[in-house]
Amino acid sequence: MTTETIAVIGGTGNIGYGLALRWAEKGHRVLIGSRAADRAEGAANDLRARLAEGRGAGEIAGLVNPEAAAEADLVAVTVPFAAQRPTLESIREGCQGKIVIDVTVPLVPPRVSRVQLPPEDSAALVTQDLLGEGARVVSAFQNVSAVHLAELGHPVDCDVLICGDDPQAREVVVRLAAEAGLRGVQAGRLANSVAAEALTSVLIWLNQRHKVTGTGIRITGLSEE
Repeated sequence: MTTETIAVIGGTGNIGYGLALRWAEKGHRVLIGSRAADRAEGAANDLRARLAEGRGAGEIAGLVNPEAAAEADLVAVTVPFAAQRPTLESIREGCQGKIVIDVTVPLVPPRVSRVQLPPEDSAALVTQDLLGEGARVVSAFQNVSAVHLAELGHPVDCDVLICGDDPQAREVVVRLAAEAGLRGVQAGRLANSVAAEALTSVLIWLNQRHKVTGTGIRITGLSEE
């Protein structure tokens, strides 16, 4: 298996924590990024404790966001929409020449169950614009239950729509999705990320309506590989 150093920017949050946990379990070196060094290290300590009894877990460290991005081979941005722009501005230099997995969802509290897309059409397109052509942005993981992701023994019954303009970068994220226990489905160019981002509000509404935590999506009609 290919192992990489993956910076999870916003790794102290729910979705970032779950992805970091699953990637570290598979042997990747994971850097938890946060605006505050103590929060980053606290999350890293918690992850190390959870994986202490496992075998083959990768190294986990906590760093402030710009340092995590600069040190990583790949960067996953998992911050809330309200923090997207300042976070990207702080890590822009460290993202150049790298695949950047954008997990941002344009949720505007308190109406998080209502689709509210940005003027640029999607948060992923905002990310590409702010980071520039030097970063290969791929949109993914917006429709995954953070609750189930953080439970290593819990299967996550959800496909991941993966959008990006670079086919090779999309393939890398398909692999990382599989390592996290998910099926990644390539869904076209980065502009198509608007569909995945909009679905998140729909899934939140379904969770609220049916009093559950793990609604997801499945793409039917594809051959299993």
